[in-house]
Amino acid sequence: MAVYFHEEDLPAGVLAPGAVAVDTETMGLVTHRDRLCVVQISDGNGDEHLVRFAPGSAYHAPNLTAVLADPARIKIYHFARFDLAAIEHYLGVEAGPVFCTKIASKLTRTYTDRHGLKNLIQELLGQDISKQQQSSDWGGAVLSDAQRDYAASDVRFLHRLMAILQDRLAREGRTATAQACFDFLPTRARLDIAGWADKDIFSHEG
Repeated sequence: MAVYFHEEDLPAGVLAPGAVAVDTETMGLVTHRDRLCVVQISDGNGDEHLVRFAPGSAYHAPNLTAVLADPARIKIYHFARFDLAAIEHYLGVEAGPVFCTKIASKLTRTYTDRHGLKNLIQELLGQDISKQQQSSDWGGAVLSDAQRDYAASDVRFLHRLMAILQDRLAREGRTATAQACFDFLPTRARLDIAGWADKDIFSHEG
């Protein structure tokens, strides 16, 4: 298992076919304001790839965007809504089809309100990850070893989580409901980008 670091794009041919786990690191939580700094991606076979974008980047990453836009590859996220918005806004592609472990958790782990990635990994896989670097500065000239390890851990377990959560969705008869939610996520992300991030357009209120 290794963590590979790349500048501005993913090298060609480093990922095996099939689903990929994806995550992003940004300067904050406001997509228009807080630039995309890192995209993490893994094919689930033990290696993680980190693609870092410098300040002022043109976000021209043809190899990475080809993978993200590939309709034959499922993209596994934890809280896909945020990552889809960042990827579409900065890299210009819809990074689907989607499986979101956070939504799948909320549809199956109804016995708890703890749906963070750390909680999922602890319960379902019996492992522990550190979230200490979550709010660190991802825009610096150098990423620390701790930042690289943190970023890699955010995609390291997603394939295994997806397999478990797919079984639970099937067991509870909620696979179709989950898929409908996943299919809507790119639209939900576009609504966020367009200014409806804090509005529930399905609500009776307003």
